Amino acid sequence: QVHIHESGGDLVQPGGSLTLSCAFDGTISGPYTMGWYRQAPGQQREMVAQITYTGTQITPESLAARFSISKDNTRDAVYLHMKDLSTEDTAVYYCMIELGTTIQWGQGTQVTVTS
Repeated sequence: QVHIHESGGDLVQPGGSLTLSCAFDGTISGPYTMGWYRQAPGQQREMVAQITYTGTQITPESLAARFSISKDNTRDAVYLHMKDLSTEDTAVYYCMIELGTTIQWGQGTQVTVTS
């Protein structure tokens, strides 16, 4: 069991940029994947970006031009870099850690894009 810490959610204007951070406390045995999902009001949670232990990035084609993910293995942290944000990106963004068949979620951080 690990404790996930998310930060970076904010109010941003359309066209702006934002970086979310996620780190965890605890020990994980084995290769794991970290990533970000988001959930807008009334919508299902959707995958935004994932990065495997070896650094392979997975980003939906619809977001790849604007969203990217990076990791810092020394800090057990991942970062979601977002640019050209629009109101449609408004959502709660959740960090996740996948180890085998187990997924743990963070509490979420709110991103609001509004003029």
